[in-house]
Amino acid sequence: MTEPPTPRAEDRSVLERTGPDPARTVPYGPAAHQVYEVHEPSGSPRAWVVLIHGGFWRAEWDRTHLRPLAGALTRDGYAVALVEYARPGLPGGGWPGTGEDVAAAVAAVLREEADGSDAAERAGSGDTAPVVLAGHSAGGHLAVWLLHRPEGRGVRGAVSLAGCLDLRLVHELGLGDGAALNLMGQHPEEEPDGWAAADPARLGRTPYPVVVLHGDEDERVPETVSQSWWEQAATPGRDRLVLLPGAGHFQLIDPEAAAYAALLDGVEDLLSRP
Repeated sequence: MTEPPTPRAEDRSVLERTGPDPARTVPYGPAAHQVYEVHEPSGSPRAWVVLIHGGFWRAEWDRTHLRPLAGALTRDGYAVALVEYARPGLPGGGWPGTGEDVAAAVAAVLREEADGSDAAERAGSGDTAPVVLAGHSAGGHLAVWLLHRPEGRGVRGAVSLAGCLDLRLVHELGLGDGAALNLMGQHPEEEPDGWAAADPARLGRTPYPVVVLHGDEDERVPETVSQSWWEQAATPGRDRLVLLPGAGHFQLIDPEAAAYAALLDGVEDLLSRP
């Protein structure tokens, strides 16, 4: 009998790196975790990127592990808002509180940062700077879900980095030791409407374009999760699904990995849309 191949240990070094401190930290609510960090480039930014971190929606993973990525994006000319939000285990965490926090944070960025900013003047876009959402893993779920919400009105679209875009499939596969169930609090059979309202794959086509990036060697969130969303909810000819050969889960947030170029391409693709 042939033994199955041993899973390759993924490079997690990006999780141990320290990134730059933010220029400022802005509250969008009264709780300690209801903040977003602002990372600013040296010159006038060409656009805002709202970064939403992953960690299977669990409290032990916060925004700090995306600071290296935020630093790289500012180096390349973008202003970055790195969002923190309630996760199960924190006050207000779980559904719908987790989603409501992210929606409130994005609304605050659009109102406080993008309106009338230097990026708006540089882009020639009137009073509001262009804003792109980018989320990794659980953050990818939240970014694409947000496109269906009124708080996301006016963004250019979302880049999903190994996103948990089919929430029901994440549950069925048992990913993250039951992370989807931990987020939702009840099984989908017990609360079908609540699950459907939280699941990008069940919400249908988004009003704004989506670029989906996923590594074909991702063992934490397999590429089938993004492909399932694509089959159920993508808008053909507008949205993009890009499978990155040889990339695992954490390479998609590693600015030293080849996948970083795909993120930049995705952001620029969304910014180039009319």
